[in-house]
Amino acid sequence: MRNYLQKLKALSLIILLMVFSIAAAFAQGREISGTVLDATLKDPLPGVTVLIKGTTRGTTTDLDGRFSLTVQPGDQLLIFSFVGFTTQEIAIGNQSTFSVQLAEDIQSLQEAVVIGYGTQDKKEITSAVASVGAEQFNRGNFPNPTQLLQGKVAGLSVTRPGGNPNAQPTIRLRGISSFGATQSPLIVLDGVIGASIDAVDPNDIESFDVLKDASAAAIYGTRGAAGVILITTKKGAAKKGISSVTINSFGSAEQATNLIPVLSAQEFVERGGVNFGSVTNWRDEILQTAYNGTVNASVTGGFENTTFLASVNYRNNDGVVRGTNRETLNTRFNLNHGALNNRLRMNLNLAFTNTDGTSVNEEAVRYATIYNPTAPIFERDFNPAGETPAQREARLANANRNFGGYFQRSLFDFFNPVALINQQRFTDNFQNALYSYRVEFDLTDKITVASQFSQDRWTRQNTSFFSRQDFATGFGRFGQAGQNIENRNTTVWNGTVRFEDEIADRLNFTFLLGGETQIFERSQVWAASTRFLFDQGPNNLGAGGLRFGPGTDLRSEAERSVLNSVFGRANFNYNNTYFLSASLRAETFSGFGKENQTGLFPAVSAGADFTQIFDMGIFNQFKPRASFGVVGQLPPSPTLALGVFGNGNRIPLNPNEPVNSVFVGINQLSNPNPQLKWETTREFTVGLDFGLWNGKVTGQMDYYRRRIADLLFEVEVPIGAPNEFFPGNFYTAPTIWANLADLTSGGFEFLASVNNINLGNGINWTPSINFTIYQRARIGNIGVGSIGLPEIRRATPGSPGQNNNPIVWNKEGARVGDFWGPRLLGLTDGGEYILSGENPDEFERLGNGLPTGDFGFSNTFTYGNWDLNFLARGSFGHLIYNSFRGFYENADGASNTWNSVITRNTPTNPLVTSTPTFSDLYLERGDFLRLDNLQIGYNIPTRAANLNNLRVYGGVQNLFTITQFSGVDPEVRWEDTPNAFDRDPLAPGLERRNTYFLPRIWTMGLTLTFK
Repeated sequence: MRNYLQKLKALSLIILLMVFSIAAAFAQGREISGTVLDATLKDPLPGVTVLIKGTTRGTTTDLDGRFSLTVQPGDQLLIFSFVGFTTQEIAIGNQSTFSVQLAEDIQSLQEAVVIGYGTQDKKEITSAVASVGAEQFNRGNFPNPTQLLQGKVAGLSVTRPGGNPNAQPTIRLRGISSFGATQSPLIVLDGVIGASIDAVDPNDIESFDVLKDASAAAIYGTRGAAGVILITTKKGAAKKGISSVTINSFGSAEQATNLIPVLSAQEFVERGGVNFGSVTNWRDEILQTAYNGTVNASVTGGFENTTFLASVNYRNNDGVVRGTNRETLNTRFNLNHGALNNRLRMNLNLAFTNTDGTSVNEEAVRYATIYNPTAPIFERDFNPAGETPAQREARLANANRNFGGYFQRSLFDFFNPVALINQQRFTDNFQNALYSYRVEFDLTDKITVASQFSQDRWTRQNTSFFSRQDFATGFGRFGQAGQNIENRNTTVWNGTVRFEDEIADRLNFTFLLGGETQIFERSQVWAASTRFLFDQGPNNLGAGGLRFGPGTDLRSEAERSVLNSVFGRANFNYNNTYFLSASLRAETFSGFGKENQTGLFPAVSAGADFTQIFDMGIFNQFKPRASFGVVGQLPPSPTLALGVFGNGNRIPLNPNEPVNSVFVGINQLSNPNPQLKWETTREFTVGLDFGLWNGKVTGQMDYYRRRIADLLFEVEVPIGAPNEFFPGNFYTAPTIWANLADLTSGGFEFLASVNNINLGNGINWTPSINFTIYQRARIGNIGVGSIGLPEIRRATPGSPGQNNNPIVWNKEGARVGDFWGPRLLGLTDGGEYILSGENPDEFERLGNGLPTGDFGFSNTFTYGNWDLNFLARGSFGHLIYNSFRGFYENADGASNTWNSVITRNTPTNPLVTSTPTFSDLYLERGDFLRLDNLQIGYNIPTRAANLNNLRVYGGVQNLFTITQFSGVDPEVRWEDTPNAFDRDPLAPGLERRNTYFLPRIWTMGLTLTFK
């Protein structure tokens, strides 16, 4: 088809030249010439159509963007037009030479929307789909690609409380989607399903397309329950024989902000705290200004029917806490080639990423806030009254021998934070290799066959090391070290047949039929030992004298599962007015019970553009639509239906040979459930796509209702009782995985953008606003068969004294994430609590940890060569348990050991003297408005022949936050994260005491483009 278009253009050019020749013979004219450039890249634009307005006379630009044309007396305007660029009219006047720059037409570039297994014209979309191009991305230092979308898509929440450079964002699309399975959207990277987000650098991304509702995601079946994010990377330039080199480099400085106020050393002593005679600001001792750098270099080019992109991306991110770092090197090569007159198209995508992360004990953040401010860092700086020189020498010798000279005391919850950072070390190395091959062939003008093979290979190696002198962990064990190696390989092969035709007058039909197999493989090895002669780190575990017992580990496991699928989709377009889409996917997964391994996932959606039917006045688009879809959910492990066995105790079978006769027993960890099946999500959406004033204002709104049935969950069962899921058998383990809960939820989403508002004096403003109103997930029932759970209690605040009082109760018929506890009615004159209830039977519902709404407000201002971009975003309706206040604001006896926080929400008259106990006193509103990122840039004019673009810019992230929350960060907690490996979606709304400090990030950068 493209070849025919080229021939048509060539024929048109010949005809035009003939017309010009004839006209020149009969009329007196004059010659004009000029050059047409890309306004952004300053590259020549070949193939631009140059027409004299009101005539058919014109020409096209050559490979260097040049044109020449004969004009006649009376010709007034030249029209420059090119696909993907804004048409421009220029007066001819008396000029003989012209220099024209065409700007990209962003709206036309976004007309094609990436959907499952293909693309579709934006006008034909009848599901809830959001597209975000590179020009709309957030600006700043974002190590994780999904942070480019933060605050940009209604219904999509991207959060990362605190500022740990090694922490991954939590991503939620339309809120809660599961209990025990994944809640993160499926990532599809250049058609690779389930690709690791580590496989792409933010600088290489061209666009995101977010499939928000079940009808759009149903084409992915069991992997679409939490939504789908389609990522398209940048491709090579389509300009024949032209290559460009782009270098983008920026540096940043990060400083910790919003440090919770604590008592000074003097105030601490006056309150009765233990005085060790020093004045130490512990947070100053562990914090730093982190200076970081990023360099992105890419080469794009094209020749004949081939385009390519090669890129290298390096990012170094130190954290504001000393000892934290994340260093990433990413390389990518994309190659596209067309053959046989472009009927055969081949794509090759290769990417490799290596990330080295270094972390510290997260509790160092807590102890830096609450450690005794009169304690010195080192033992040598402690000078107790009345100590003799001999006693001092013995004390220092003991401290040097046992604790490396650091000041340590055998008190509860009392560990020197500087020692924690320096005497413990944790590393994470991620390596990701992704390669994908795709081929398409046009059998006819109407039928295209395609096949894609991809493999995503992901390896993680993390290590832990505790010095012999580490008082928190290593001291009693004479050191401890360990390693964990995990490998994940995902292989996907699919094939599709696509048929497109006009099957009746003005009725276009597109049909897609495909099959796919996906193989998941995972293996993992753990090893740890203790009792070292001297500190050696984690790379000589054999030097540890103890291989069994506390602090040791020796395990390995592996698993493999297969997902086979067939799918089809049909799209109808009648007269560009009425649109209908329907799809069906059937899948079989080896990881479910043998009775329920196959599922069907249908979807249907329809819409109509009323502006094609009626005169809608100011509306140029008014397309109501409705959709319904069913999607599934894979289990977190493919072995849940089988029942899992693990290693038991070491048993010597012959007491006379305690070594040679030792074997490891078998211990069943969970029971089999051959009836285990998919979680099933049914979602109904009604929406409206609209455009006003010829596209000056565009947007969409959606209302959805979602019901999730048969949620996967692990539940306790009585050992010895009949296994009702496996008749004829008995429970031989304390837990079983089952489908035993339902959820219902809903929401409203809104997005509107205004294109180029002229503010006068050459200033243009493009604002975009989106917001989401959530109807929080409500639990329909919890139970199946004889197993009934009227509620699931989660989120214990922790030690000291609050290990056995879960504060989030998920009750049948109530909402996920409800806080339950007593209300504070007041304080006695002595500062004791007056609570509404003393035991759980008297507790009340205090609020909820999930938001009722999110919003984002994006803005772009341009003035000449200047541009300014900023994003303000926020959330509202959620409560947060402030754990620092919940443990450390009371003036009780135990507080004489550690420091106290004093915030604007702390009762001070009188001070609370009760032992800390959870109540609504420590729940705070998390509503916030944050200026998330701001960047100002200037495109420096250049006359250099080979320098197309020279841009300098500077920006800031987390400039300010408006909130009533007095903790570290009011960001939504969609799940509880007491540590990096334990995440609980049934316990939202807790700010734990290990929350990393929130940094403010200042950035300066430079972008160069050469040809």
